Amino acid sequence: MCGRYVLVQKIEVIEQRFNVTTASEFIFEPSYNISPGDLAPVITCESPRILQSFRFGLTPFWAKKRMYLFNARVEGDRNKDNDPNYIGAKDIIIKPAFRKPIRQQRCLIPADAFIEGTTDEGLSNPFLVHLQNKERPFAFAGIYDSWINPETQILEYGFSIITTTANDLMQKIPHHRCPVILPRYAEKIWLKKEAHLTDLLKLLVPPDANRMNAFPISQAIKNPKVKDKSLIQPTGKPLQAEMTLKTHQELRLEGMGNRNRQSDTKKQS
Repeated sequence: MCGRYVLVQKIEVIEQRFNVTTASEFIFEPSYNISPGDLAPVITCESPRILQSFRFGLTPFWAKKRMYLFNARVEGDRNKDNDPNYIGAKDIIIKPAFRKPIRQQRCLIPADAFIEGTTDEGLSNPFLVHLQNKERPFAFAGIYDSWINPETQILEYGFSIITTTANDLMQKIPHHRCPVILPRYAEKIWLKKEAHLTDLLKLLVPPDANRMNAFPISQAIKNPKVKDKSLIQPTGKPLQAEMTLKTHQELRLEGMGNRNRQSDTKKQS
């Protein structure tokens, strides 16, 4: 399951890439370890031109207590063995927590990379997974919901990353799931409010493994409180020959731009 990911791009880069502007209440600190419960950027079908910050982990509107559902399986309760060749029903459309969001509350989740552990050892044996050819930020397919906290009566928003069967790269880790990474052409379809459910479900497939690569990193990533760039230092060779350490170095150099922007704003005021 995709429970950790990286986003360290400057806000201006995200705005330009997705043709959005930042909401006035936007809150986000670039992070090498976005974890469930953290605030992170999203672009919703309700406001497709605005970059907002929601909580990583969806709580259904009907829940009596916070749930933090950070992944939503395309197959729903089917394919419990996580067969990578599964072609059956996509029961995400009938799951109580997801059946409304998949129809009405979809979002793009910008990311630079994500972290995945092995099926047996989890984040005790983690890998950083990214797209090749400097393709970042990209977008996960996501869904979101709003929930009124019964203790504070405050309306809160949370999102889930949609996951599907493992592609060839994920099987090499080996891991049994893969987040849905949308091709650029599909991003507008995903955010189209009137999109037909059949067309949306066609997008929920594993990303092309030939566009991706991965390398092992330290299990220090297990600590959700640690967010710094040391977490993505390679500890071994990449899984595919096309990968180079240049990607790691560029992620380090491009990060943490949001703080500079905030400093500039303060100077102007």
